[in-house]
Amino acid sequence: MNSRKLGHIGRLSLIGATLLWGSSFVVLKTTLDSVPTLWVLALRFTGAAILMGLASIKQLRRLDRGALKAGALMGLALYAAYTLQTFGLEQTTPGKNAFLTATYCVLVPFLWWAIERKRPDGWNLLAAAVCITGMALVSLSGDLSIGRGEALTMCCGFFYALHIIFTSKGVEHYGVGVLTTIQFTVAALLCWITAPLSAPFPETVPANAWLSIGYLCVFCTGVCYVLQTTGQKYTSPQTSSILLTLESVFGTVISVIFYHEQLTVRELAGFVLIFIAVIISETKLAFLRGRRPAGTPEV
Repeated sequence: MNSRKLGHIGRLSLIGATLLWGSSFVVLKTTLDSVPTLWVLALRFTGAAILMGLASIKQLRRLDRGALKAGALMGLALYAAYTLQTFGLEQTTPGKNAFLTATYCVLVPFLWWAIERKRPDGWNLLAAAVCITGMALVSLSGDLSIGRGEALTMCCGFFYALHIIFTSKGVEHYGVGVLTTIQFTVAALLCWITAPLSAPFPETVPANAWLSIGYLCVFCTGVCYVLQTTGQKYTSPQTSSILLTLESVFGTVISVIFYHEQLTVRELAGFVLIFIAVIISETKLAFLRGRRPAGTPEV
C-alpha cells in the first residue's frame, strides 16, 4: 500500500477516534442520570484495564518497578482529570464540558516549563491569552460568576495536561500497552475506593445505562486507543494535533443534535476562540506559513 493511501487511513483513523470521543460527552451525561459519577468511572476504567491487559499480556510479563511508578503517576492524574470532568459534566452541558476540557492543550507548555525548566515560546503565550478569553465567554454568566460545573471542568484540564506530561516521560522508557494497562488499573482502584464514599451504588440500573457504560469501555476507550495509535503511525504530528482537536467540535455538535443543547452567540464565540487557541498551541500556525513548527520531525 502506497504512502498516500496510508496517509488517508491515518487521517480517517484519527477523525474516527475524535468522533467517538466526542460522542462520549452525551453518552456519559445521560448515563449519570441513573448511575453516580464515580461508579460509572469505576466500571469504565475496569473494563478498559481488562481490554488493555489482554492486548498487552506479553509485555506485562516483563513488568518492573519503574513501569509501575510511571503508570501509577499516569493513573493518578487520569483519575483526578476524569473525576473532575465527570462531576463538572453533571452540572454543565456536554458542549461546554467538551470545549473547556480541550484547554489542557494550552496548559501543557506551562506545566512542562515548571517541571523541565523549558520556557514556553511566544506562540504558547498567544494561545493562552486567546484561550482565557474564550473560556471567559463560555463560562462567565451575566454577573461575571463562574458556574460550578464550568469551574470543575476547567480544573480537570490541569490534570489532563499533567497526565500528558507523565505519559510523555513514561513512554521514553516503557511500552505504551504496559503503561496504559497500569494507569487504567490504578484509576479503577481509586474509583472503587472512593465511589462508596461519594454515593451508594443504585439498587437498579436500567439496561440502557449498562449499554452506555459498555459503549464507553469498548468504543470510547479500547477502539479509540487503537484508532489513535494507527492514525499517529501514518500521520505527521502536526496534522495529528489538528485532527485530535476535533474531539471538542464533535462533542458540541453531537450535544446540539442529540442532547438539544442551546448555544448563545457568546458561547459560540468562546468555543471558536478556544479551538483557535488549541490550534495555535499545537501547530504554532506553521501550516499557514508552509512549514513545520520548530522541532517537529519528518514522518
